[in-house]
Amino acid sequence: MADNRTGGIPQQSSSGSPPVAPFAAAYGVPLTGSGPAPGWVKGSEGFGDNGHRGAFGEEFIRMLATAANLDVTQKERDRVGIDWQLGYAGRRGTRRYPAIEAQVKCTSSPDIREDHIRYPLKVKNFNQLAGPDYEMPRFLFLVLAPADPCTWSHATEDRLLLSHAAYWLCLHDQDPLPPDSRPATGTRTVHVPRANLLTVDSLHDLFAEDYRDLVAP
Repeated sequence: MADNRTGGIPQQSSSGSPPVAPFAAAYGVPLTGSGPAPGWVKGSEGFGDNGHRGAFGEEFIRMLATAANLDVTQKERDRVGIDWQLGYAGRRGTRRYPAIEAQVKCTSSPDIREDHIRYPLKVKNFNQLAGPDYEMPRFLFLVLAPADPCTWSHATEDRLLLSHAAYWLCLHDQDPLPPDSRPATGTRTVHVPRANLLTVDSLHDLFAEDYRDLVAP
């Protein structure tokens, strides 16, 4: 059952209970990371320019998708609210070469609640993700980054660490906002479940048939 507060399809439940969708055992993301906001949030003030922040958010997703062995294609012209198209060879017994699309946002001042993150998405961007009238599934990828750009990455001989994390949200079960009902703020606040942490495994899970069933054939 959809949850209007979280914009959620069943597996996005933020109630603290395990997902109950039929495919939860194979594709559900475990509820982890809930609780008080991390300490770094409280001291976040200021940021670099939007272009710098946006570029880091997009590259954060590219690095994660590359580690997941996905084909990553960048949209050269942002006319339809999509930054990346991700392609996947497909698991045994599934449709071959499925693809998904993603709109990437990055923030250093997230409004973190117990089980979700509130994010004010521009109505234009919301409408480019909401509803079922698409050729392939679309997702919002929200990247949380430190306020100081100098701490976005830390490299050693052993590893490259990117800070802090990214989360996903699917809005195909919500209706786009018509012109006569758009909020005066020009934004629509969405609730991104903290259970929806983007990892190599959860990126693969977004290629499930269940998401393709949410959009027009």
